[in-house]
Amino acid sequence: MPRVSQDHLDARRRQILDGARACFARHGYEGATVRRLEEATGLSRGAIFHHFRDKESLFLALAEDDALRMADVVAEQGLVQVMRDLLDEPEKRDEEHAADWLGTRLEVSRRLRTDPDFRARWAERSEQLTAATRQRLIRQREAGNLRDDVDVTVLTSFLELVLEGLVSHLAMGLPADDMEPVLDLVEETVRRHRRNS
Repeated sequence: MPRVSQDHLDARRRQILDGARACFARHGYEGATVRRLEEATGLSRGAIFHHFRDKESLFLALAEDDALRMADVVAEQGLVQVMRDLLDEPEKRDEEHAADWLGTRLEVSRRLRTDPDFRARWAERSEQLTAATRQRLIRQREAGNLRDDVDVTVLTSFLELVLEGLVSHLAMGLPADDMEPVLDLVEETVRRHRRNS
C-alpha cells in the first residue's frame, strides 16, 4: 500500500477544517451532524474521523486553528490588528467565510457557557492567544510604547473584552463601517502618552 505524503495529509486536514467551519457556523454544534459534516467537507465519515477522534475533537481543533491564526497576528502586530482584520474580512475574503468564522466563534462562546467539559479543554488552548497578547504588550512596554501605569494583565483583559464585544457586534449584523475610529481609540488607550517638556 503506498504511503500518503505529509503534504497530502495536511491538505486533507485543512479541507476538513474549512468544511467543518462552514458547517458548525450554519448549524451550530448540535446541528452539525455527521451527514452534514460529510456534505460540507466532501468527504466520508471515515476520512473525517481518521483525522479527528470525534465531533468534539474536530470542533476543538477548528477553534484552536482559529486561535493560533489570531495568535500569529497578535505576536506580529497586536490584538487590535486582529480586530482591524475582522472589519476588513468582507473585503479580503468572501462574506460567507467571514460569517463562518464569526459563527464558529459564537458557538465557542455558547459552549463555554453551557458545557463544563468543553470549557476545561478550551481553557488549555485559549491561553495561547492570551499569552501572545501579553508577550506583545510586554515587548511594547519595554520599547516605551505602552502605558506603564496599568498592569499588563489588566491591559490584556481589556483588549480581549474589546475583541469579544466586536465579535458580538459583527455577529449581530450591526454596521461596522464606523468601527475604525473606535479601534483607534482602543489603541490610543493602551499607548504611552509622552508629556511635553
